[in-house]
Amino acid sequence: MITSVVDGQQVSWTDRKRYLWPLGLVVPLLPLAARDGLWWAGPVWVLVIIPLLDAAIGQDRSNPPEWAVDQLQDDRYYRWCTYLFLPLQYLGLFYACHVITTRHLSTVAELGYALTVGTVAGVAINTAHELGHKSPKVERRLAKLALAQSGYGHFSVEHNRGHHNRVATPEDPASSRLGESFWTFLPRTVFGSARSGWRLEATRLRAQGKPVWSRHNDVLTAWALTPALFAGLTVAFGWKVLPFLVVQAVFGFSLLEVVNYLEHYGLLRQQDASGRYERCQPSHSWNSNHVASNVLLYQLERHSDHHAHPTRRYQALRHFDESPQLPSGYGLMLGLACIPPLWRKVMDPESERTTTAI
Repeated sequence: MITSVVDGQQVSWTDRKRYLWPLGLVVPLLPLAARDGLWWAGPVWVLVIIPLLDAAIGQDRSNPPEWAVDQLQDDRYYRWCTYLFLPLQYLGLFYACHVITTRHLSTVAELGYALTVGTVAGVAINTAHELGHKSPKVERRLAKLALAQSGYGHFSVEHNRGHHNRVATPEDPASSRLGESFWTFLPRTVFGSARSGWRLEATRLRAQGKPVWSRHNDVLTAWALTPALFAGLTVAFGWKVLPFLVVQAVFGFSLLEVVNYLEHYGLLRQQDASGRYERCQPSHSWNSNHVASNVLLYQLERHSDHHAHPTRRYQALRHFDESPQLPSGYGLMLGLACIPPLWRKVMDPESERTTTAI
């Protein structure tokens, strides 16, 4: 419970989801379910279980009062809910490599298991997203470690300095366009984001008089963690793990990009006569208040407030009534995004109504 004195009166507020946040640590444990033969646990968790939980539990549109935000953000309990993701993430990865090299799995089982491990890698990018926006160096370093499994080390640089500036504009590789299918968006954002991250970091280093190809390059040092990790696992477990690691990494960053696809689909910031884009508003991000998927993704679905206050910690993110709302949580929506005709039937009318309202 948080208490304070406001206008001479003592007030209190309780985060009703406080003890739900550790449930996000279930995700990195999914690979351990393999001992029971649940090779496809990851995709089933994302595409079936989470949408069912979203439908059963429903939404929560409540916000913390402004007077409680500072205390809420200073509570280190919430930080440990993200910090603990990493040791569990790597425990699951090492265990998966052991399973792949010691058990004789069918091709179908190996593929399912790679996608399960890739599900953890994808959610780890979201954990890195939460950590990478924060000021403490330890959190930014943990973000790099979380990204190593998926080979997406450039994400923090491009997302923080690229996407947040160019969101909902044609210049942003991570903002999808009205009518653009996910399968068209995927290669555009994967290669475009990598190029953007490198250019942004190179520009920063040149402005500081530092060499681009050096230990000062945050993209380069983050990228280097992936071959180091994969090489270490290959030495420890054998060559058989290498294709497995590549498949899970591709699935992991694809999971991140399908989330990027739905977060700003069809939403555009307007330009004035000089070509300058309007300030990013709550209407430029799709949001959702479904409890289950928000708990598992550190309230990523309250995306408008994240763009308004990038350093605000997940537990303090707010709902805005003027934000466009997705028909469901991310679990169901990312499944729809992979089926373009169904996605467009659901989302194109919503996007056009939202754009007209703006």
